[in-house]
Amino acid sequence: MSGIRVANAPCSYGAFEITVGILPDVPGPERVLAAISSAGYEGTELGPPGYLGDRDILRDRLEEHELALVGGYIPIRFSKPEHWEADLAAMDGTLDLFAAGGGTEAKAVLADGWSPERAQFPGRAASDHSIGLDASGWRRLSEGVARAADLARTRGFEPTFHHHTATFVEAPWEIERLLELTDVGLLLDTGHLALGGGDPTQALRDWSERINHVHVKDVHNDVLAGVIADRADMPEAWRRGVFCEFGTGDVDLDTFFAELARTQYTGWLVVEQDMVPQSPQDAADAEASQVRNRAWLREHASL
Repeated sequence: MSGIRVANAPCSYGAFEITVGILPDVPGPERVLAAISSAGYEGTELGPPGYLGDRDILRDRLEEHELALVGGYIPIRFSKPEHWEADLAAMDGTLDLFAAGGGTEAKAVLADGWSPERAQFPGRAASDHSIGLDASGWRRLSEGVARAADLARTRGFEPTFHHHTATFVEAPWEIERLLELTDVGLLLDTGHLALGGGDPTQALRDWSERINHVHVKDVHNDVLAGVIADRADMPEAWRRGVFCEFGTGDVDLDTFFAELARTQYTGWLVVEQDMVPQSPQDAADAEASQVRNRAWLREHASL
């Protein structure tokens, strides 16, 4: 598919917000960047701000491994205005890293900030609307998204919104509401959509005009079912390996990529296989998985 470039992200190697600086077996940034580059990816997302390096060294590290900076995750507690100033200040710091890292194409990946209320119920909102926002909550969320989108645009970066498990924008009906209330582009994530009760291919058909960034994951439905049955939280879902290598899970990725080609999407496609490292061997296993994911894309999607 022409017009699509393929990236990866530190979370595929076990480096993200709930592991960096917390768990002992998280690989360092140089190892992760070298692994992404050697596997044949052209870019990377930022990971936790500062993980890949501060403003003085980030660009040099990326250039050493010939990787573009394609985006960065920016959680904001959109439905809670009392936190906006602090969260927008943190967002400004992330955009500083974009600029310092030469991330002229980097998307400001907005997401509803971690919601303790929803973290207890991953995947439940598709069938239980009662755990979603009420009308005033949606009004606050849309106002917060508008403020964050304005900040991104003022700084010269295109915003995109990441629907995400364990937040107030997770299930298809919640994504629809977000699109109705805002003008921001949509990041389509095949894994989080499947966890939220949606069909990634149908999402392409319904929302292609708003999609400006893509994350691709595969999902083990049996693991998800166990998490829901046990009323486990999202960190436990990651620990159990809910996301898996392409072609080994239950997302119909072949049909998804056929539809993606039909929509003529252009832009970055980011491979993500979020995992929580639990032993020193996990980093090596993650590196091998991302090599296989890159080969799968060449064979199945001509990417």
